[in-house]
Amino acid sequence: MTKTPRILAAAALALAGTSLASAPASAQMVKGLAVANPTAIVALSNAYKVAEQQRPVTYKAQIDQANSRKAQIEAQLRPLVTKIQADAAAANPNQAALQQQYAQIQQIEQSGQNEINQMLQPVALSRAYVVEQIGDKLEQATKQAMARQKVDLLLDAQAVINAPESYNLNQAILNELNAILPSAQLVPPAGWVPRAQREQQAAQAQPGATPAPAPTTKPSGR
Repeated sequence: MTKTPRILAAAALALAGTSLASAPASAQMVKGLAVANPTAIVALSNAYKVAEQQRPVTYKAQIDQANSRKAQIEAQLRPLVTKIQADAAAANPNQAALQQQYAQIQQIEQSGQNEINQMLQPVALSRAYVVEQIGDKLEQATKQAMARQKVDLLLDAQAVINAPESYNLNQAILNELNAILPSAQLVPPAGWVPRAQREQQAAQAQPGATPAPAPTTKPSGR
């Protein structure tokens, strides 16, 4: 029922199986050209993998709480789902009643999901914090790998339809990244938010910035 947090790490896990084998630069078909997959490199870095192993221990209380609440919600929904299935299978089902039951199930699901996401927010922030630390060092690792392999032009592998393995610079970048950042801090400082949110806050704080729209309120009815 829980959804994977939508931050770079989730995409990274989906690409973790990407092959990182790379051939020496001398084997490249066009001198000075290479491709790399930054997302896969982040997911396969030592700092990321160690953090993924440590996080379930560090945040065990939050994860256990979310799992317990998930089980409670599923138990609450189970008889409602059974009933709506039985009512829908009747000879002449009451469509209005079915719609009402369905709306109730949806409301419980959405409310429960929001509650679970709130419980797991520290876990999501931890993953975002680790990914940001790795991302901050990725450019340096990339430049070092390019210099060592004498690569002048590096393309994103996800934007390339097909390329021989001899162009793959992933492993060279990964080696540099692991040397620069063997591990990352797992727990963010108090009040930490991801970079995108920090930049948004900074933009809104600029003189002349358009303030965020105020929430609409209903008339008092007087």
